[in-house]
Amino acid sequence: MAGRTLQGAPRIALIAGNGTLPRQVADGLVAAGRDFRIVAIRGEADQATRVRAHAELGWGEIGRLYRFLKTNDCQDVLLIGGVSKRPDFTSILGDFGTLKRLPAIIRALAGGDDSLLTKVIRLFEKEGYRVVGIKDVAPQLLASSGVLGKVQPREADWRDVELALAATEKLGELDIGQAAVAIGGRVVALEGAEGTDAMLQRCADLKKIGRIRNKGRSGVLVKTAKPNQDLRVDLPAVGPHTIDLAVAAGLAGIAVEADGALIAEREETIRKANQSKVFLIGISRSAGMGRS
Repeated sequence: MAGRTLQGAPRIALIAGNGTLPRQVADGLVAAGRDFRIVAIRGEADQATRVRAHAELGWGEIGRLYRFLKTNDCQDVLLIGGVSKRPDFTSILGDFGTLKRLPAIIRALAGGDDSLLTKVIRLFEKEGYRVVGIKDVAPQLLASSGVLGKVQPREADWRDVELALAATEKLGELDIGQAAVAIGGRVVALEGAEGTDAMLQRCADLKKIGRIRNKGRSGVLVKTAKPNQDLRVDLPAVGPHTIDLAVAAGLAGIAVEADGALIAEREETIRKANQSKVFLIGISRSAGMGRS
C-alpha cells in the first residue's frame, strides 16, 4: 500500500528546522524501518538537512506544503528542529494555499511561543493530519531518569536543582522560557526570549566580572518542559554546546526533565560531560526528582 511500510505504519513527514535533531530523528526512523519524507524549512534547515530533504519550502508556501503531504501520502507530521525567528507578515504571503488559510495563520501568530505551537498543531489537524512527537517515533532521543554520565551530583547540587526546578515551573506558567540556573541556593538566571545558550553566556560574563561568585565548580542548569506543554513540539534540548557553555559558566551540572527533554548528539554530549566533570541527570517533577 502506498505511503506505508511493510509493518503498516503511516509515512511520516519531518518538518525540519535548524540544528542536528532533524537528522538524528531521520536516522532513528531509518533504523526502525519507518518510511518518511523530509521537508526542510527554507532559511532554517542547515545544509546537511537540506541535502537529505525531499522538499524545501518557505513560510509562505503552505499550499505547496499540503500538496506535498497529500502527493506523498504523509499521514503523520513531526515538527522537529529549531526556528530562529517567527515568520513576519510579509513572508507568509506566498501561494494561494497560504492566502486561503491566512485568517487561521494570523491567529496562530498571536500569543506566546507555546500558544503559537499549539495553534500550528491545530492547523495541521484541521487539514486531517496527525501530529506526532519524538516520544512516538524516536523515544531513544529523550533523557532517561537518573544520572546519565559518570559524574554524580553532590547534596548541595540537589538543593540547587530543586530551586532551579521551582523557577522553571514559574517561568513555564507565564510561557516565558524553559530553563533556569541556581548557584549556592540562589537563582541567578532565568531564560527569556534570548534562549538557553545566551542565558548561559550571560552567566559566564557575570562570573568574569564577579557578579556571580561560585567558587570552584558549583551551580546547576535546569531545563524542563512548560507545565501542560504539548510534548509533541518544542521540547527542551541540550547538547555538546550546552556542556561547553555550562563549563564556561563554572556550573557543576545540568538537569533535564526525564522523558520530556531531548539529548542532542547523545553519545557526544555524555562523553563531553564526563570529560568536563559536569554531571548530567534526568529528573522528574515528582518527589525525589529521579535521584538514583
